[in-house]
Amino acid sequence: IPLATPMASTWPAVRRMMIRRRSTRVSIFLGITFSVTFLCAMSYAMAKRNSVTPELLLQSPRTRNSFLSSTTRSVPHHLSPYLQGSFTTALRGRQYVRAHGRMPEALLFDCDGVLVDTEKDGHRVAFNRAFNEKGLGFEWGVEEYGRLLEVGGGKERMTAYFNQVGWPQDWPTDAEERARRVKEIHLLKTDIFSEMITKGELQLRPGVKRLVSEAISNGVKVACCSTSNEKSVSAVVDLLGEEKAKEFSIFAGDIVPKKKPDPAVYLLASKELGIDPSRCAVIEDSHIGKCAGKSAGMTVVVTKSGYTGNEDFSGADAIVNELGDYGNEQVTMKTISNLMPMD
Repeated sequence: IPLATPMASTWPAVRRMMIRRRSTRVSIFLGITFSVTFLCAMSYAMAKRNSVTPELLLQSPRTRNSFLSSTTRSVPHHLSPYLQGSFTTALRGRQYVRAHGRMPEALLFDCDGVLVDTEKDGHRVAFNRAFNEKGLGFEWGVEEYGRLLEVGGGKERMTAYFNQVGWPQDWPTDAEERARRVKEIHLLKTDIFSEMITKGELQLRPGVKRLVSEAISNGVKVACCSTSNEKSVSAVVDLLGEEKAKEFSIFAGDIVPKKKPDPAVYLLASKELGIDPSRCAVIEDSHIGKCAGKSAGMTVVVTKSGYTGNEDFSGADAIVNELGDYGNEQVTMKTISNLMPMD
């Protein structure tokens, strides 16, 4: 009987120790279960990384959420935030997005094909009218002009065309005099084109005014960088309205010695605006424009136009059919921010 007394006094301590050991085993089991589930979810997300493209980021929130929810449906609800976060991690690895993108400091628009789809029904028509007024007998068809667009700049385009098909017979052979006459026709064509803009024959492309408004309201500088004549570019920019047009810097025409695909005009804009090229975003519509923007070290979004739908846009940061008006936004300042390079 005396021996029972020490045993009775130690039993509560033994019981407490057994409970602690049992709790430890349960905690370890739960920890292992959560870790395995979490790793499976992360592995599944990483396996889906190749399904995420820049184009997905430019879709509406409803489209993006639908895509993400389809990949998270098979995992516990409480892991969904971790899984969706892993998509950002995967994208960051491919340098497509940042978790919290920083706004570009400048948004640089090309003019023809970006602000207005001017080429087929604008510049081409104006060139033909100028040829007719000068009695030259040339007329550029739709397909032919599409091929000529591979040459940047109107004067350069005419020169390349005349070199190919032959110069007007009554023109002198002197190179300087030919250049003077080409310039004279180009000035006439510019006047005709500006008149077409004034008469309302050409309209802004969908989403242009919206995106410009977003940029201005976020303190982002806006500019137009084009190989076209400055007068023509100014006429197009004026379609945005006085308040928005006055915010634009214009870099156009012969302001640089080399035209696109040379990056000179974009590098000049970067220098004049006082903004590093890496903090500039470019909106282009053509292969040569895309090459100019990327060669300048800038982020490039391509919005396809009437003539450029089948061109090679490899290397562009994003490609869309249009910028998109309200309710159909394909490009916003937020999505451009997500495409900017990591710091």
